[in-house]
Amino acid sequence: MTGPTVTPFTETWHAWGFVIWEPSDGMVTRSQITLAAGYGTITAGTVLGALLTGTGSVVALGTNTGNGTFGAITVGSQAALGNYSVIFEAPTEYVVLGPNGQEVGHGVTGAAFNAGGLGFTITAGGTAFVAGDSFALTVVGTEQYAPYDPTQNNGLQNACAILGSGYKNTASAAQLAAAIVRGPCRVNVGELVWGANVTTTPQQNAAIAALSALGIQAS
Repeated sequence: MTGPTVTPFTETWHAWGFVIWEPSDGMVTRSQITLAAGYGTITAGTVLGALLTGTGSVVALGTNTGNGTFGAITVGSQAALGNYSVIFEAPTEYVVLGPNGQEVGHGVTGAAFNAGGLGFTITAGGTAFVAGDSFALTVVGTEQYAPYDPTQNNGLQNACAILGSGYKNTASAAQLAAAIVRGPCRVNVGELVWGANVTTTPQQNAAIAALSALGIQAS
């Protein structure tokens, strides 16, 4: 006598099912995002990176002593939307701070600056800069999200969000969705979903570390 045949039941990924804890029902941690077209069906729990298309502009933050000039600004996919500060620490040396106050890099006049997705050259003028001279560099544009992909160099190699809303088909068009984009929160690492090009544990660990830096703790 044989036992009854039971058809296995496969449970699908639930919207926000990976969340262990977050405050205020997600009002702090969640945001509406746009999923980029061309990435097929993306499920809840998928770790995401961001593609940025942006432009930069600059103005003096105050009355600078130096009268040097800011060259054309290039904005790459690793840059962030928002306001950067360029602050001189010496007549020919400056530091660039990102929108959250984090240090992006150091530069010198007359040489190309290239860090954090930003590129520009500051040329010294007839009157030298002094410590405290500063500029506000603003990056505007659009961000679209797609599965984290450590093999890319277009922004997707930086994990920065987790898709929360259910199945989204991006095969032919971009889709609005909701995602966790910041902490504080805790998520179940066993319920995270990885893109096809995430093939090793170190790649997953790198993404988890990047999310942790945003206050999104995985355990």
